[in-house]
Amino acid sequence: MIIGRLATDEGFRRRFLDDPAAVLDELRGQGCELSPVEVRALTALDHAAITAFAEALDRRLQKVDFNSHPNEGGN
Repeated sequence: MIIGRLATDEGFRRRFLDDPAAVLDELRGQGCELSPVEVRALTALDHAAITAFAEALDRRLQKVDFNSHPNEGGN
């Protein structure tokens, strides 16, 4: 679930790449059961690989983070 969300949710991915431990703590606080081994493995994921995989997916599968894409058209 977490890896899928990293691949498809731009905002989640940005937050995770900025501070993996904080995001995983947040998920655990929401009831996501993660073993210490899983936490270490997720924290050690290669950031470039996560980004490359996400960029390789069809954009229709992506949840865009509008906070990181301000409206440049002024509409």
